[in-house]
Amino acid sequence: MKKYRTQKIIVGTIISSIVLLALFFHYPIYYEDVLTLDRNSDFGVHIDFFRILFEPFLGPLLYLNRTLYPLTEIPLVLLWILILYCVVSMIKAFRQPSGKKSRLLSILVDLPMLIGLSFTIFVIILFIPLPNNTIVNNSKDSVLVTTHSHTEFSHDGLISQEKMWEFHKRNGFDAFFITDHAHHRKSLEFEQKQRKGTIPEHPLIMVGQEYSGSNHMSLLGLDGSFETEGMDDKSVIDAVHAHGGAVLINHWFDGKGKDKEFYATMGVDGFEIENVGKDLYYNRTLFQELREFCTVNELMMVGGLDFHGYGRVCSLYNAFEIPNWQHLDANAKEKAILNILKNGPQQKLQILMYKDRPFYAKSNLFFRPFLTLINYFRTLNGLQVISWVLWLLALWLTINRKKAFFKKLKNITTPALISSLFLIILCIIYYVQGNAVAGYSDVYSEYSRLLGPIGIILFLYAGSVWYFRTSHNKKIQLKQ
Repeated sequence: MKKYRTQKIIVGTIISSIVLLALFFHYPIYYEDVLTLDRNSDFGVHIDFFRILFEPFLGPLLYLNRTLYPLTEIPLVLLWILILYCVVSMIKAFRQPSGKKSRLLSILVDLPMLIGLSFTIFVIILFIPLPNNTIVNNSKDSVLVTTHSHTEFSHDGLISQEKMWEFHKRNGFDAFFITDHAHHRKSLEFEQKQRKGTIPEHPLIMVGQEYSGSNHMSLLGLDGSFETEGMDDKSVIDAVHAHGGAVLINHWFDGKGKDKEFYATMGVDGFEIENVGKDLYYNRTLFQELREFCTVNELMMVGGLDFHGYGRVCSLYNAFEIPNWQHLDANAKEKAILNILKNGPQQKLQILMYKDRPFYAKSNLFFRPFLTLINYFRTLNGLQVISWVLWLLALWLTINRKKAFFKKLKNITTPALISSLFLIILCIIYYVQGNAVAGYSDVYSEYSRLLGPIGIILFLYAGSVWYFRTSHNKKIQLKQ
């Protein structure tokens, strides 16, 4: 009875905390204009019903995916899970002196499986397309466009052309450029399929290429008239302009290229002011410097989604002001986009950033996971809160009615085995897809070589632990 009362207090406290944070400390999700830092009221946020239905399972993963510095913060979250697991388990072991050594040994045995589970969660967050929130375009003439994306025909791409098209459709885009590395022939073939009616007209597919010269550049509006191999920066820029295209400098702020003045002198059309493929926010002093430079030199500023089929879900949009978009044919639509990129003005191109948490610096992130959890609950709407409450109550009631079943779940060998199978299956999928685009994508084979061995080792380890514990329990039952 005492244990039941304690559980009741814990569940009640959790529910009260969620409601309190969501209602009285609410942080609204919105789209921010990158250049003005103001909320853009022309664009809203759509939350998928499937996500709301399974909010306690999907919501935290998606919120983690959108962290400002994902490759630092997500591992820290998983590290804290390991720390808390070890601390709680050791407290329980020391509270009961009898069998203390066996309990401590059990913790050590479980630790590799928990690490394997944490790794699987990391893979799910960064590689599996969960039902993320998307944009709602309430504006009159704004057209949402991606200027930087990569398919499996890039050495670092992990998504097919068809899936790339589906990604942009699902996320509310009207058009997108495919900017695979070093070539654009495959993108041109894909674009022609749409122009011939094989693929639906919306969203519009356009051809680009990411050229790796002294800095990465997006060459947009290509038609197969030339190849960039062996050409220097100036020759590439001139060739693109000669064929009616536009040239943008990608993620210049990462410091790997030349001075921004060098590219302005060569006649580029603009710079990426943000890039989601990198940390969501880089040094703000450098941001201000680049923004002022582009403004003074009348260079366009864009947001680089830089989507490769993995990583952060869609968080950045370019909103072009193009009246009568729906009445234009495909060629006219592309020309209208390129015209703004080449001639401006900037007022015709807004950069929108998905905003669901306060800004914070990259330093001192170790305790950030706890603040991230608080901020996640602050963003919930009424339906999401109800989803949390119902799932918590259902879980609590089920645990009390099915105690024997949930005692078995305390043994993490089963979820570890499921995780290992997931990693092995994903390894096989990547291996098959990698063979289908051999000579293009390198990451299929890289991730396949990583996921396969980890999955097999986890499967063998968890299977051995499961077999040992099952045999041990049977021996105890026979003795009794």
